[in-house]
Amino acid sequence: MASNGKIKLQGFNNLTKSLSFCIYDVCYAKTAQQKAEYIEYIDEQYNADRLTEILTEVCDIIGANVLNVARQDYDPQGASVTILVAEEPIKDAEAVDQTEKPGPLPDSVVAHLDKSHICVHTYPEAHPDNGICTFRADIEVSTCGVISPLKALNYLIHKLESDIVTIDYRVRGFTRDVDGVKHYIDHDINSIQNFISDDIRDLYSMVDVNVYQENIFHTKMMLNDYDLNNYLFGTTTQDLTGKEVSEITERLFKEMREIFYGRNLPDMTE
Repeated sequence: MASNGKIKLQGFNNLTKSLSFCIYDVCYAKTAQQKAEYIEYIDEQYNADRLTEILTEVCDIIGANVLNVARQDYDPQGASVTILVAEEPIKDAEAVDQTEKPGPLPDSVVAHLDKSHICVHTYPEAHPDNGICTFRADIEVSTCGVISPLKALNYLIHKLESDIVTIDYRVRGFTRDVDGVKHYIDHDINSIQNFISDDIRDLYSMVDVNVYQENIFHTKMMLNDYDLNNYLFGTTTQDLTGKEVSEITERLFKEMREIFYGRNLPDMTE
């Protein structure tokens, strides 16, 4: 564990810091048409172009420099974006205009590749029978050097406004100081929750599973409060009977609990 203050390193910081998210959004769509419209809505909201904008903002937040962007929308649904990043500024500033669509760098550019990347994959899906629709986005921010993916933690949670979030953070490898001593982590942490803002903490219930000796940290989050109307796609509670409201509520929050706990649960109505 690093002591207070900066460690004087022998050379480049070789620690790899990886922050991974599974972010889930759950809703209810009664008819086949409403399900199709939900998938279409999600595909539009989280298409490759918009995901690129979000990940580019992550680069700005953590202080990384964009080297290359690859993005793809899929048929029938889903999208992927991967951005290669560097810690150090790109030396040939005239060669690449990062304010527009970043692309492959010319051969003349000199920069550390750092094995750093940011990527996202989306998975919209709808249950064929019970009306439950689930949107999952997998996001990974992996960096080498002094830049930290933890700086983007609150931005991503706020931006995607999700019902359930599972987060993994791991520091791999080691770096040496000027005396040749190996350091397996370069910052203090005992929970991912240390880096989550108070306003987010108030919204979610959280559970940790941490392996401190391996520098592995895991946090699960689920929203505390809800308004059923926010989970209905193409309808409102005013269009439903009291019995339908109860049944849909149970289906939705059984789905959320199963995702949060990572296992199937018995049907409470049985």
